Amino acid sequence: MLTKKLEQYKIILGSASPRRKKLLSEMGIKFTVKKTEEAEQYPQELNNIDIAEFLAKQKANFISNELAGNFLLITADTIVVQKEQLLHKPKNKHEAEKILHEISGKTHNVISGVCLKSNTQEVAFSSETKVYVNQLSKDEITYYIDRFKPFDKAGAYGIQEWFGYIGIRKINGSYNNVVGLPTAKLYQKLKLFI
Repeated sequence: MLTKKLEQYKIILGSASPRRKKLLSEMGIKFTVKKTEEAEQYPQELNNIDIAEFLAKQKANFISNELAGNFLLITADTIVVQKEQLLHKPKNKHEAEKILHEISGKTHNVISGVCLKSNTQEVAFSSETKVYVNQLSKDEITYYIDRFKPFDKAGAYGIQEWFGYIGIRKINGSYNNVVGLPTAKLYQKLKLFI
């Protein structure tokens, strides 16, 4: 069983996201959390999947510099892409409104890059989910932003919140990937890693 084999490692989740913390806990994995304050940057020529993986590896490199011993570090980064344009985390209400109006009635892709790193190896992978959004009214968008303040979320929404219940028509791919961590794929990759 994977959870038994993982006990040989000090497992660290390199993320401040409460959603990733919850998902990893619910996989039955015991871990501690360590985050980095380093600014994320990526080369402009990278394509979308490569950006997510690059950022996950970058986080892993920042955090692993402070680690020693038999550790297994898990880092992730989630990006939202619509028509080849990245939809970042909104800085304020105005930006959140603009993003939600942009995705209303359309489809977009959510890509999570994940990096597994120990003191002997490193593996990066990604998962992509296509999300179909209902047409949203101005009042619905305002209600969601005022009530849930989605300023820490790429694409300005959380699928696990009210927005997901009323605004997401369907998805093609992993639901947990849209939340922030592709758990089923992560589980398979961990089995190969250890």
